[in-house]
Amino acid sequence: MKLNLDFANKVPKEANYNEIILVKDKANKSKILNSLNKSLFSNKLFIEQKFFAQNIKDKNYIFVNCMNSKKSLDYEKLGSQLYIFLKNNKIEKSFLVSSSSYLSSVQLEKFLHGAQLKSYEFNVYKTDKAKNEKYNLYVVGDKSKKSNLLRNKLNSILEGVFLTRDLVSEPGNVLHPDEYAKRIIKLRKFGIKVTVYDERKLKKMGMNALLGVGQGSIRGSYLVTLEWNGAKNKSKPLGFVGKGVCFDTGGYSLKPAKFMEDMTYDMAGSATVVGLMKTLALRKSKINAVGVVGLVENMVSGNAQRPGDIVKSYSGKTIEILNTDAEGRLVLADALTFTEEKFKPQFIIDLATLTGAIIVSLGSEYAGLFSNNDKLSKQLIEAGESVEEKLWRMPLNENFDKLINSKNADMQNINYVGGAGSTTAAQFLQRFILNKTPWAHLDIAGMAFSKYGGALNSGGATGYGVRLLNKLIEDNYE
Repeated sequence: MKLNLDFANKVPKEANYNEIILVKDKANKSKILNSLNKSLFSNKLFIEQKFFAQNIKDKNYIFVNCMNSKKSLDYEKLGSQLYIFLKNNKIEKSFLVSSSSYLSSVQLEKFLHGAQLKSYEFNVYKTDKAKNEKYNLYVVGDKSKKSNLLRNKLNSILEGVFLTRDLVSEPGNVLHPDEYAKRIIKLRKFGIKVTVYDERKLKKMGMNALLGVGQGSIRGSYLVTLEWNGAKNKSKPLGFVGKGVCFDTGGYSLKPAKFMEDMTYDMAGSATVVGLMKTLALRKSKINAVGVVGLVENMVSGNAQRPGDIVKSYSGKTIEILNTDAEGRLVLADALTFTEEKFKPQFIIDLATLTGAIIVSLGSEYAGLFSNNDKLSKQLIEAGESVEEKLWRMPLNENFDKLINSKNADMQNINYVGGAGSTTAAQFLQRFILNKTPWAHLDIAGMAFSKYGGALNSGGATGYGVRLLNKLIEDNYE
């Protein structure tokens, strides 16, 4: 379910709808209350609530108590709260009357954007769809060119976030690697160049780390690239890499049965990359960017990878597999080296639900940031703060390398001693950045899925990372 927005020239005269009025301060509020019907309102009740509905002469009015804030994020949050108010009170049809005396066009668009972000629900497989409420909000007011441009940009971001949420929400029996690759191909209609490397091509390329993860599945394994060329010059692209483990049993290092159903979202890193690329294409971003996603399924079978196996990665480095449940880093290892070698990007940012250890460290408030570059780290942290997709920088240090050195190969895929689980995973990935390209790894294990929901999502898949990376690009590279 998504909040339906429409834009009207004027509020109709009939009484069977709700009119939403934006109020900014006490003086403004008092004038409106007096002009309608002073005796019907309780100012005390209004002051204590952000929203207050009142029936006057058979017409419902909903008052929104707007704050005096310069932060766009505050208006997005207020819009999300309006949606919850409408939903909780089953108010299915409303007209919002906008005016520059209440909110600027930017604030209004952010307000509406927040309401739409909050309204997302994944109900594709609910058969009784007739009972699903539909909420329609008609906006009367600003139709300037500036407002329309901003609205179109925000809608592009919304499309990317919702695509990411849709992909993460799909069950593993539907969105397996074969189906996932087909869905990405559909993005060609937006001007994105999509290239799919199947198992036969990957074997020739020597991507044995990625292929080893998926070899126990009856489904295929793929590397898919998405290229958006929006710059007029031939500047180096921005590189984004995502882990796409469509379902993760842990392999022979089997996960506990409890909560294994949540492993459908182990492909959230790749979904963020795909959603971001759609956003960039829809808003005609004037940059060059490439997304690279490794799509596999980590299953148990007679052909599955065993603990103790040794594989040769795309980089030529060998890896001893001590734990088949530390599979995401194997997928990313080949994808990172490939991205750096083929596209020679300005930077590489990878996203992955990589470790449970990052949740122990940061919970569901911050994603872990590991990087070899201070400038890129600062840009990411600032972008995350402005859209409330926060990051906390964690350490990388050569002293951690001894924890993943192997006696039998160039490295092993886990720290056998224990401890520093997220850092040693990032330290492992850093070994596959061969040419000192600025690189950042975002461990989003605690952020990609929420049981309880947040300020701008209703629970389930969050779409974390699309708004963050879009803001990074907007502020620093366009």
